[in-house]
Amino acid sequence: MGDGDERSSLDENPLTAARLAKIDRMRSAGVEPYPYRFERSAFAADLRQRHRGLEPGARTGESVVVAGRLTGMRDIGSLVFGVLTDPTGRIQLFAEESLLGERFAAFTELDVGDWIGAEGEVVTTRRGELSVRVERFTLLAKGLRPLPEKWHGLKDVEKRHRQRYVDLIVNERARQVASDRITIVESLRRSLCERGFLEVETPTLHTLPTGGRARPFDTHHDALGIDMYLRIALELHLKRLVVGGMERVFEIGRVFRNEGVSTTHNPEFTMLEVYQALADYTDMIDLTEALVVEAAMAVLDGTEVDYKGKVLSFAAPWARIDYFGSVTEATEVDWTPDMEVETARAAARAADVEVDERWGVGKLAEEVFGALVEPTLWDPTVVLDFPKEISPLAREHRSRPGLVERFEVIVAGTELANAFSELNDPVEQRRRFEQQMEARAAGDQEAHPMDEDYLTAIEYGLPPTGGMGMGVDRLVMLLTGEESVREVILFPHLRPEASG
Repeated sequence: MGDGDERSSLDENPLTAARLAKIDRMRSAGVEPYPYRFERSAFAADLRQRHRGLEPGARTGESVVVAGRLTGMRDIGSLVFGVLTDPTGRIQLFAEESLLGERFAAFTELDVGDWIGAEGEVVTTRRGELSVRVERFTLLAKGLRPLPEKWHGLKDVEKRHRQRYVDLIVNERARQVASDRITIVESLRRSLCERGFLEVETPTLHTLPTGGRARPFDTHHDALGIDMYLRIALELHLKRLVVGGMERVFEIGRVFRNEGVSTTHNPEFTMLEVYQALADYTDMIDLTEALVVEAAMAVLDGTEVDYKGKVLSFAAPWARIDYFGSVTEATEVDWTPDMEVETARAAARAADVEVDERWGVGKLAEEVFGALVEPTLWDPTVVLDFPKEISPLAREHRSRPGLVERFEVIVAGTELANAFSELNDPVEQRRRFEQQMEARAAGDQEAHPMDEDYLTAIEYGLPPTGGMGMGVDRLVMLLTGEESVREVILFPHLRPEASG
């Protein structure tokens, strides 16, 4: 669509046409409605902090320049009250015809949604509202589309997600969640750096979809002439860095999985992965617990939040349960890694779990755990010692044959974190990869591919290492009390809008 076509579509709507006409009048008078820059001297929150407790009708003698979006206007004749919203909050604009003179008419021409700058003395009105008494003002950007008047009442949640820019303008809750997310990520980063971890960046484009069990997005690199994949995990490149002598590393990065969309899944999401040399999964339990508690304190100033109408407590220490023990308790069948697979199948079917004949005991236990145990776990729970069959990158348990030293943290019925004592025996790792390749050949498209370069890396020596991955979006959901991942991702993926 060309500029003329866009102008025509705006002219067809009476509300946008009226705003276009105002722009035309301004330009005819030699005034540019979209200036290049503006110098601001004060923010709303700073003014409220400096002048809290000011009596009604007071004058401060302080002249300031504020800037932001007009989110409210009230015209009572010779006075106009405006609400100016900037990144820190709101401040009232108090415009008087007696002070603005000829410019007062131009102020009344402003619309809710316009960006403006205003200069004047900080005062309180007779009702005690802190205000800037406008002496001069500048239109910084004309808002052509009117803001929704009752955005909070809209039932079309998808529209809020699709037009996040509007959601952020008018929905204070959306702005608060965005701010809380920043606080949580800053806390994670600060907590790790204080413990001697180095933040690094690893490739987003991989030649193999490694580090997790998931379907990748694939693409093609024309210059190199090779197929590539958007990463499904950060793990194997970070462990390469540990091989190289970077003993404590972490990355907070975007990860991509070509899977379904739900209240807890988005195909593009943010992961925290942490690796520590000379550590095992018990060290990762302590670290994970500390990171989450510190993030909770940063954003909640406490360890409790209301989630889905119930109190969710992150207070340490977290509960710990055994993986196979929890499945045994849920089914009243004695699950062990060496049980007969037919017994496991029968127990799974009795629990109304769909069974694939290719699955071994470990995969069957995983399906039963997901159906019967995981949904019942509310406060953070550390689930210990997983089947080796479903953990190709984790080290064998030092005292429990058939299991690996792996844990997951489950909160409010969903996985928050996953961690291992990392497998560092290159011969055993190759054997595990070969088993995964057999599963892949049998139709399991999420099975881990053979990664020869990673094997080469650990053949140089990967020290004892503990590793942990955490879903940042899910952590933000939990700590902000949001029930959908779309509320904590600024631009979630949505189906295309239907045309016509």
